[in-house]
Parts: sequence; structure tokens; C-alpha cells
Amino acid sequence: MEEFIMVEEKSFVLDTNHELGEIVIAPEVIEVIIGIAAATVEGVYGMRGTFTTNLNELLGRKAHGKGVHLTIDEDGIKVDLYCYMKYGVSVPKVAMDIQQSVKQQVLFMTDVELMEVNIHVVAIVPEKAEELDLNELFENDEDENE
Repeated sequence: MEEFIMVEEKSFVLDTNHELGEIVIAPEVIEVIIGIAAATVEGVYGMRGTFTTNLNELLGRKAHGKGVHLTIDEDGIKVDLYCYMKYGVSVPKVAMDIQQSVKQQVLFMTDVELMEVNIHVVAIVPEKAEELDLNELFENDEDENE
């Protein structure tokens, strides 16, 4: 595993020990990786966003880092994920799947190991009712009027 060094508290440098130069990763990049990894786990309905991220999504801009909060301290990087889950799923199983997926993707893509991945389930979203076929619903009424 590569070590990282904080630079200006806004990004960090991977300590790769090579002669070509340094690799600097912004925390927003890790947030996006985490957001995508979490949202693609089966059973996750979506991630909680702020008013701004929800407004941006309405305008067609996808906010992949929403619902993700990074804390970087002397122990390492800790992540808090705020997500909505689908009704009927096993919450502990889906939460563990999110933790594994997030840790694996961040390690694979950035060579940074996350110390903690904390899952906060903020809501369960029920299945949508099947849409009614209005023609089928009022078919008998038309037959009676003729």
C-alpha cells in the first residue's frame, strides 16, 4: 500500500517513490469514486444530497459525490456515507456490501486504504405502485354507454 501525505489540507500526494514526479489526488476525486461505488451496490436506492446537489441533478448534472463525507486525520481517511435503501432488502447485508465495494474501489483506483467506512441509512424507499392502464380501467364504462 502506498502512503499519502496531506498537501494544503485540500489534496494529498501519493508517496510512490519514483523519479517521474508526484501524484496529487483531490479529496473530491475520492468522494466521486466512493459515491459511484456505493450507488451501484444492489439494494441502494440512492445517496442523500444537499439542496445544491439535488438542484444540479434536476438541471442534468450528476453529482456522484453526494452523501459522502470524508474525514482525514492522523489515523487515516474515514468515510461517512448517507444513503437511501430499497424496501425489502437486508440492511446489514447491503451496508456490508457497500463497505466492501467502497474500500476495494478506492484501493484499486487510488492505492489509498480507507480506515473506516461508516454507513448511515437515512431512509427506506418503498417500491412504486404499478402504473394503471387508464384505457383498461374505463373500458367497462364505455361499453355501458353504447
